[in-house]
Amino acid sequence: MAAVREDKERKIVVAVDEGEESMYALSWCLNNVICDNSKHTLILLYVKPPRVLYTALDGTGYLFSSDIIATMEKYSKDVADCVIEKAKKLCSETENDLQNVKVETKVESGDPRDVICEMAEKLSADMLVMGNHGYGLIKRAFLGSVSNHCAQNVKCPVLIVKRPKSTAGNNS
Repeated sequence: MAAVREDKERKIVVAVDEGEESMYALSWCLNNVICDNSKHTLILLYVKPPRVLYTALDGTGYLFSSDIIATMEKYSKDVADCVIEKAKKLCSETENDLQNVKVETKVESGDPRDVICEMAEKLSADMLVMGNHGYGLIKRAFLGSVSNHCAQNVKCPVLIVKRPKSTAGNNS
């Protein structure tokens, strides 16, 4: 069995979203996965969900003006910026010594299940870290589990961090 080189830079992709579960997973990763003696590139990945478009052909009679579409796009960009800034702030406040950690950010658009898998592959990730929303069986059946899909389709190891119930009301 070959020894792992300590000086090899590891790329860790952390999927972040508006939920506290993803920030908990990022925090857990910073405190438990990042090693002081290894080089790491931490890639914070936010995926903007696809925009739902209504047309006059769908029976609703709605056709959004360019002003409304521009407002929706701005809101989506603002949400992405806010999530990324919150994640970057968490990285800068972590207890670990992050001298060997480079933090990068990526914002992509599309179905999070597919985009996270594609980006992990494209970025040659050594690990994918995700939070778990803890949806029940029924909700998961309707919405689908992003973490489950990624765990089954990503080629690198996937670490799914479930937030303990005792921290559910804690915003740290």
